[in-house]
Amino acid sequence: MLANLFAVMAPVLAGAGLGFTWIRLGHPYPVEFVTRLVFNIGTPALVLASLAGAEIDAGSFGRTMLATALVMITLGGATFIVARLLQRDWRVLLAPMMYPNTGNMGLPVVLYAFGSAGFAFGITVMVTVSLFQFTLGAVLSSQGSPLKTLARTPTVYAILLALTLLLTDTTLPRWLYNSVELISGFTVPLMLITLGVSLASIQVKSLSSGVGFSLLRLPLAALLAWGIGSLLQLPPLALSILVLQMSMPVAVFNYLFAQRAGREPEYVASLVFCSTLLSLLYLPILLALLL
Repeated sequence: MLANLFAVMAPVLAGAGLGFTWIRLGHPYPVEFVTRLVFNIGTPALVLASLAGAEIDAGSFGRTMLATALVMITLGGATFIVARLLQRDWRVLLAPMMYPNTGNMGLPVVLYAFGSAGFAFGITVMVTVSLFQFTLGAVLSSQGSPLKTLARTPTVYAILLALTLLLTDTTLPRWLYNSVELISGFTVPLMLITLGVSLASIQVKSLSSGVGFSLLRLPLAALLAWGIGSLLQLPPLALSILVLQMSMPVAVFNYLFAQRAGREPEYVASLVFCSTLLSLLYLPILLALLL
C-alpha cells in the first residue's frame, strides 16, 4: 500500500519540486506565458482528449458536475461560519473555501491514483470548479463581465464539444484525436512545475492562521463531497474522485484574484502555502481510504 501511495505522490512532488527548485536557484520562469499556454491551449486539449476518449456516460458526467457545483455552493455558505471562527472578512475567505486546486495538483493525483478511467471524472470536477472560478470569481474580484469571460475561455468550447460527442455517442476523427492528445500531453507537467514556481514566489507571513483554515476546510469539504455525491448516487469511482478533488489545497489562482481585488493577498498566500504543505501529509491518508 505504501509503495502504491508513493507511486501516486512521487510525480506530484517531482514536478512541483522541480518548479520550486528552479526559482530558488534564480532561473527565470515565464509564469504569465505558461499560464496562458496551459489555460488557453493545454487545458481545452486535455478536456477534449480525456472526455472524447473516456468511457463515461452523459448522466454520470452531468451528476458529477452538479455534485461539484452543490459542494462549492455549500462551502460558500459555510464561509460565513468559518469567517466568524477565524475573525476574518468573509469576502477574503470565500474563494479559498470554494475553489480547491483541482487543476495543478488535483489532476495529476487523480491520474496517477485512478488512471485514465478516473481521469475523466477528475477533468469533470476541475472544469466545473474552473467555470465557477472564472465567472463568480471574476465578478467578486471586479474583473468585468462574467459572460465575456466565459466567451473568451477556450475550455468552455472544449466542454461543449465533448458534451456533444458524449450525447451523440460520436468519436473524433483519428487524426484529430491523436493531435489533441499529443498537445494535451504538456499540460499536466506544466501545471505541476508552475505550482512549484508559484509556491516559491509566494511571500508567506501568517502560517498559524493558514494551518487553522486548512484544518477547518478539509474535513468539511470531504464530508460535503461524500454526502452530496452519495445523495446524487454517483458511481463509486466518481464519488471517490469528487471527495479527493474537493479536498485539494487552496488553488493558487485565489491568490492572484486576491491581489487583483486588493483583499489581503498576503493572508490568502498563507492559505495556499499552508494547505499545500499539509496536503502532502493528509493526501496519502485520504488516498488509502479511497483506493
